[in-house]
Order: sequence, then C-alpha cells, then structure tokens
Amino acid sequence: MDRSHYDWPFFDAAHRTLAADADRWATGAVQRRKTEAEIREPGSRARHDDYLKANVDAICRRHVASLGAAGLLRHCVPARFGGASQRVDSRSLCVLRETLAWHDGLADFAFAMQGLGAGPIALAVESGDHPAAHWLGEVAQGRAVAAFALSEPDAGSDVGAMTSRAVREGGEWIIDGCKTWISNGGIADFYCVFARTSDEPGARGISAFVVPADAPGLKVAQRIEVIAPHPLARLRFSGCRVPKANRVGADGEGFKVAMRTLDVFRTSVAAAALGFARHAMDEALQRSTTRRMFNARANASMF
Repeated sequence: MDRSHYDWPFFDAAHRTLAADADRWATGAVQRRKTEAEIREPGSRARHDDYLKANVDAICRRHVASLGAAGLLRHCVPARFGGASQRVDSRSLCVLRETLAWHDGLADFAFAMQGLGAGPIALAVESGDHPAAHWLGEVAQGRAVAAFALSEPDAGSDVGAMTSRAVREGGEWIIDGCKTWISNGGIADFYCVFARTSDEPGARGISAFVVPADAPGLKVAQRIEVIAPHPLARLRFSGCRVPKANRVGADGEGFKVAMRTLDVFRTSVAAAALGFARHAMDEALQRSTTRRMFNARANASMF
C-alpha cells in the first residue's frame, strides 16, 4: 500500500517504521490464508470466502497470536503492562488500523478488539498488583483474546437502558443479564462486562468487571452470523460469579470507563474506514487502467 502520507509532519519515524512492519505482517498473513484456502478448496474467490466463513474463529485466534508475536499488539496497552508506549498512542492505533484494514478486514478486527477489550483494564487499573492486570500482558503477547461486552438487546447506543445487574455477595459479584452483538463472543478468553450495581437512573450506577470465559454462569447463548464473517455472539449471565477484585474502576464508574475506552479508539475507526476506502480505490484504479475495451487499454493519465 502507498505509505507516502506518513511523511506528513504529525507522524514521526517510529510511525513510519510501524506502518512498514504492519504492511509486511499483513501481506504475509493474508497470503498465507489465501494459500490455505486454495489448498483445501481449489478454485474461485467464492471458495476462498467460504473458507474464511468456515474457519473464522481459528483464523481470528491465529491473527491475534501472530500480531502478538510480531509486537504489534503492544500498542494496545500502556508500557507499565508490557506495552509499547507510556500511554496508548492514538496515532499508532490509526497507523496500524489503516494498514491492516487496507489488507484485510479480519486482521483489522483482530487487532482492534484486543485494544477495545483490554481498554477498560488499562484505563482503570493503576498497577500490576490488581488481579485483572495480568490480562494486559497476555493481550500484548497475543496469548489471550479480549472482548468488550457493553451492548444489550435494548441498550446499544443508549447505555442508560442497560438492565444487566451485578450484586455483591460476600467475596463475590453475581452477574445476571444478557449482552449481544459482542465481538469475539465465543472465542474470547475474557470479557470486560458492564452491569448495574445500584438503582441510580440512567448511566449512573454502572460498574465494570473482568469476567473470564470459563466463569460459572456465563454461557454463549447464540453465535451471530453477519455478511463480513467475524466472531460475534449473544452472551447470557445467569448467576455468573466472579471475585470481588474483578471489578475494575470504582463502583458506579463503569459508564465513564466505557466511554473513555471508546474515546481512545474512535479516531482509529476512521483510520480503518480510510484503509478500506483506499483499497477500494486502488482496486478500482487497477481495474480501470488495465481493462481493454474497443481494442484499446485505458490510459492511466486519464485518472
């Protein structure tokens, strides 16, 4: 992909190196997947898409492990937890997401969800002494798949409509409720889950919790299929028990934690969209400048 815009003054040498590293990683990852699809299902592009759909969970987990081994996931967590910089750098996230999205939507998804799922812990936990902090090192190394569980059937953009609840009982929190449209649902090793801990109205009284995928009472109720294959699920919490230390941030501060996490990643969503759009333009230009019509080939200067 063209990386000339990384010469602009608000990027530095480290960002240019990062873009080149991500470009090399993505080129190899996408080619490897296409080769595997051709070996298993020889034939057309449609067969490659079928291969992707049938193996999306395994491919996504492999992307996470490979992104971690390449050091790219270190940009999703702060340095105190094994990350690449003192604070998560928005420009680095944008460089990575634009580059990955230009190559492959699932690669961008795998990267972005690691950051989003780990974000509440990174923002709300101050030191490695917190029981949830060990997940950040696992995320940075690609050894654990993260997920961000905020949306509910009747509470998406309107977080204040959330009905999931967490009740303190002795040394545990007991969570009941439903989360849906959860990216990485079904393959995540842990979920950052938001639930009400008081009867305060609206967005007040919501707290954040780290829930391991094997926590008693957590069930993947439904896998959701979408046009662009990626792991997506509805989760059911029925008397789900987690230790009291698994709450991240102060009691009732979960909405702030969620919004701060989304704020960090909002700009990178635009960067990913730019990567998709630039690839579409590159494909269109390549086709329009090489296609023969009426015994002639289009002149690139026309475009």
